[in-house]
Amino acid sequence: MIRTQASGLLALFGVLMAATGCYYERSGATGWMYDYTENGGFERPAYFEQETGPGLVFIEGGTFTMGQVDDDLNYAWDNIPRRVSVSSFYMDETEITNHFWLEYLWWLERVYGSTYPEIVERALPDTASWRNKLAYNEPMVKYYLRHPAYRDYPVVGVSWLQANAFCQWRSDRVNEGILIREGLLVHNPAAQIDEDHFTTEAYLNGQYIGERMREGLQSFSPNSEFRDVRVEDGLLLPEYRLPTEAEWEYAALGLIGNSLGELVAERKTYPWNGHFVRDGNSRSSGYGQINANFVKGRGDYMGVAGALNDFGDITVNVYSYAPNDYGLFNMAGNVNEWVMDVYRPLSMQDNNEFRPFRGNVFNTKVLDAEGNPVDKYDYVVYDIDGVTDFLKEYEKNANAVQSLTPEDIDLLGNLQTKVEEATIRKNEQRHEEAQTLMQDAMDMIVDSDALAGADLRKGFSNNIDAVPGNMQQRPETLEENMKRMNYRVADNIDYLDGDQNSSWNFSSEREAPTNNSSEMSERERRVYNFGGSTLISNRSRVYKGGGWDDRAYYLIPGTRRFLDERQSSATIGFRCAMDRMGTAVPYSGQ
Repeated sequence: MIRTQASGLLALFGVLMAATGCYYERSGATGWMYDYTENGGFERPAYFEQETGPGLVFIEGGTFTMGQVDDDLNYAWDNIPRRVSVSSFYMDETEITNHFWLEYLWWLERVYGSTYPEIVERALPDTASWRNKLAYNEPMVKYYLRHPAYRDYPVVGVSWLQANAFCQWRSDRVNEGILIREGLLVHNPAAQIDEDHFTTEAYLNGQYIGERMREGLQSFSPNSEFRDVRVEDGLLLPEYRLPTEAEWEYAALGLIGNSLGELVAERKTYPWNGHFVRDGNSRSSGYGQINANFVKGRGDYMGVAGALNDFGDITVNVYSYAPNDYGLFNMAGNVNEWVMDVYRPLSMQDNNEFRPFRGNVFNTKVLDAEGNPVDKYDYVVYDIDGVTDFLKEYEKNANAVQSLTPEDIDLLGNLQTKVEEATIRKNEQRHEEAQTLMQDAMDMIVDSDALAGADLRKGFSNNIDAVPGNMQQRPETLEENMKRMNYRVADNIDYLDGDQNSSWNFSSEREAPTNNSSEMSERERRVYNFGGSTLISNRSRVYKGGGWDDRAYYLIPGTRRFLDERQSSATIGFRCAMDRMGTAVPYSGQ
């Protein structure tokens, strides 16, 4: 009886303390109070659930059979069925549209256009990808990206690299919007120019100040009254990114609508029920209609006038057709979609059973001698090796058709000299000096009257690795990973399939054939004899889903194709994904 009364008094005391603001939650490990300045101020911020980012829908993870579920018509044997599991994640309900991309270009022009127009140029889609040597597609070249009739159509002509840059930009804009919404930052886009703009990483590392609405969140530290938002607060969202191949295929199948308990009651060939491309539900208002935008047969892109079967000669509005059981539109047809993975024929056999993925390159922040992140970039970072290859290839092709003027030849020679000097500085680990020389080379192009200037400028723009405002990162080194058991080197793209222990070095027997680049690294020659007997390399990226000019076979989620990450197509677009933090299923509140 006494114990019961004592418990009741303690409970009442707890309520009174909470009501008067004097109650503090205690650590289950030490018993010390959280959010208490006199204890040092260690905080336990309130957290309920991850916010769903703009445009995303929740994809509950699970296990599924990944790979080919129908006949392998190409006999590629690169998608042998295998059971894997993916974690819950988020994915865009539609492909990224032309209007979203124009918003992205507008932002780049406002922030970088005056000082670094090459950054804007890097983001321009290749509208010429619509052209065909034996077809009239000039209207698409001129109008598809910018005409309002196509604003809600999927953006195409973007490379894998461009798609990733968009994902990074979108992550920063969404997190910036959250901080503005929470009254921490002032919404003043005009003040953000060059490197002085918001990025999530710069903010989290104390390298973005901006214009503050208030000083920050309350800090319980004895040394400060306010602080910036931290990862521990759970307020900022994880980054937008491309989905992995496994995530994309899992989401496309949408088996959540075909399961009964742990039993998948009906196998799917396409993202919709049934094994046909038409709606087979006799109770549906769309009974008998085509379920996706693709080529029905030889020369049949949209059907007969008066009874068009998909209303799309090319792409269609991203909300066309019914969504799959996850609420995702056009996971088959319309456009193919980039995924994160590097292509290998044996990925299904080599990759892990849990969250399978090939393409890991482990990077870390560049730190100073005190262990703090170094200053963010205030200059453009070029891929010096990529520019070197471009200049050699450009000169070779131009000489083949004798198209260079004396001014072009003079400019090319000066550029090659400058880039060679930059290469020397890079090899000496004098990276900032090397990039200064690269910027000097770009300035030479801008100031030149050579006819080749526009081409050379574009070649430099296509080899930009980082832009002002980005935090400095580097690949992890073997030395810092000596005692690790799970990995040693940073670049694991060709692990078990292309590295020295798993492949034949073709360059040891004979000189590798030349291909798009004038010089190929030993690693590129070693991987499947790139440029000789195959086009597979560490730059080959997977795309999936089938497009507006594909046959029904490519609409099957298990089919896979690949393209160099620097190239683009009028039939390839993309959508973004985001990691899910915490539980596999959101809290329902029940």
